[in-house]
Amino acid sequence: MTHYPRLVMAGTSSGVGKTTATLAILAALRERGRQVQPFKAGPDFIDPSHHRAATGRPSRNLDGWMLGKDLNRSIFARAAGDADISIVEGMMGLFDGSSPVNDIGSTAELAKQLEAPVVLVIDGSAMARSAAAMVAGFACFDPALRVAGVLFNRVGSDGHYRLLKAAVEQETDVVAVGYLCPDPAVTIPDRHLGLVMAMEQGNGQLYRWLAKAALDTVDLDRIEALAHSCGMLPAAVPPPVIKGQGRTVRIGIAQDQAFCFYYPDNLELLEAAGGELITFSPLNDDALPDVEMLYLGGGYPELHGKRLAENVAMRAAVKRFAERGGVIYAECGGLMYLTESIRDFNGCSHDMVGIFPAETVMRKPGLTLGYRTMECSRRCILGDIGATARGHEFHYSTLIARGPLQYACVLSDAEGLSKGQDGLTIDNVLALYTHLHFASQPTIAAALTDSARRSVLESSVTPAERR
Repeated sequence: MTHYPRLVMAGTSSGVGKTTATLAILAALRERGRQVQPFKAGPDFIDPSHHRAATGRPSRNLDGWMLGKDLNRSIFARAAGDADISIVEGMMGLFDGSSPVNDIGSTAELAKQLEAPVVLVIDGSAMARSAAAMVAGFACFDPALRVAGVLFNRVGSDGHYRLLKAAVEQETDVVAVGYLCPDPAVTIPDRHLGLVMAMEQGNGQLYRWLAKAALDTVDLDRIEALAHSCGMLPAAVPPPVIKGQGRTVRIGIAQDQAFCFYYPDNLELLEAAGGELITFSPLNDDALPDVEMLYLGGGYPELHGKRLAENVAMRAAVKRFAERGGVIYAECGGLMYLTESIRDFNGCSHDMVGIFPAETVMRKPGLTLGYRTMECSRRCILGDIGATARGHEFHYSTLIARGPLQYACVLSDAEGLSKGQDGLTIDNVLALYTHLHFASQPTIAAALTDSARRSVLESSVTPAERR
């Protein structure tokens, strides 16, 4: 057993500012000289990008539905092992998850799995004693959960905070750990999928401002004391890893402002399965690196459609790679890039790679959102028929077929209800709308690297030898 000082930052609902509060705490603790390990509850790529910018350490996703207790604890312990303190940012409201009648997939479930105290973030802008009623309700709702502190956001003055603190500490056992003032300078802009990515925040001034805000009005000694008050957890246990059979496979990872949604665990599992990761930019590069597999993650190709279309050399290189039998695995934004075109929110159409005879059309409203179980309905680069993995969908685009399309997978939601087909496939190319978490199915990374090895072997065999 090992002691990992840890806290969960949870909101009463979405929109109360828990990401701002979490980033302020992360940045301030780093300013204090602490090694701070960030985590994000639930499927999310955007908030973790800010966590990394604030701490200098990769943020890890933990999720009760996608991964379960044992994997969550394993991922947590491995990442937290060399940190002074770990901070987990929750998702939505504390008790919101995959179902309205249980805590599966919720921040509350994760906090209990990690045996971590919770600091509740509340928008205090328009309340006084009512804050005590709100805190009392959250603290008592689940006796197995420890709501230990409350941090008030959008508080206009120290006097207002003293009213809130007095009300809460008079009526509950929860301690007030401070407050943050409303400040446009520390507001992160958002767009259709959430906040803008950290790479778009420039020189890091945002995180320095957030650190100063927390240092001024948050009791960081109390925050650290709460984190140290938790009990022991089992020491890190390596997750199951199925290694690929054979030599190292060079994998090109699309990495730029258009393609930036990757779970760190996915990339590490590919490395463990024999992959050597080499980044490239479909926006900026005019040629592919010397690789045997491509991984096109999600992101914002719809915002960069013009530049992607204008990079004719890269689009042609990706198509040639596929036509030669190269393995391409794509998710969401990567799928969009492999179609014939993307029609953006303004109705402008931009030519893409053209591997699949379809157009992706942005529609708002039109959000597709939810947990997904993916099952292979035919053999493909992810594995044999029946192979499954868990992930989520989160997109505003719709696929419009312009010719026959072939699918390799079927989907179901968190309740087990059918959500149709996914996984456009042709030759050694597979493109999913679903973002998979590879840790949910340890065979996937090895299946991908093994597929790449086979494709290289087959490409070296002459047609006569194939006959």
